[in-house]
Amino acid sequence: MKSFPLVMDLETKFSFREFSDPRKLEISVVAVFNYADNSTLVFEEREIYRLFPLIEKASLIIGFNVLNFDLEVLKPYYPGEIKNLKVLDLLEDIKAKIGKRISLNELAFATLNKKKSSSGMEAINYFREGKIDQLKKYCQEDVILTKQLFDYGVINGMVYYFDISRKTPIKVSWKKYLEEVKTTETPLTLPF
Repeated sequence: MKSFPLVMDLETKFSFREFSDPRKLEISVVAVFNYADNSTLVFEEREIYRLFPLIEKASLIIGFNVLNFDLEVLKPYYPGEIKNLKVLDLLEDIKAKIGKRISLNELAFATLNKKKSSSGMEAINYFREGKIDQLKKYCQEDVILTKQLFDYGVINGMVYYFDISRKTPIKVSWKKYLEEVKTTETPLTLPF
């Protein structure tokens, strides 16, 4: 059976300046890229239930800081067991290899010669100012940037960052996440 991951990113209504617990930050929007049909979708908080079947069907959830941020923010909304989902956190994978955190923006610039269009704080401002279309666009762009970084790593077996202004490779083994899945069992976590 072919593997179909889901790339995910979300934005919040509040910042860590307001709440230290990510579960209190509240979701403004969630964007996903679905490898199953090559589609990009964006959900507002009131539509979040539409995300759950996609999470359940995905062979893997891919994100950048998804373990310590996105999934923690999602916990109060998701009726299933977050801890049972298969996850590839690109930030954690890279940190394990080089011993430090590198931002998505730094990796994307060094690897793809692309930059994020905005920041998480700006996304909170978009929400507060009612600029929902700009918020959705920003979140969607982050998902696509994360997907492009992942795809580059799959194809080339490495991504890059700047270490003291020198472009430095980081070897990654992400190709395995797009290979055939040997089992047809999906560990569903939603309660029935």
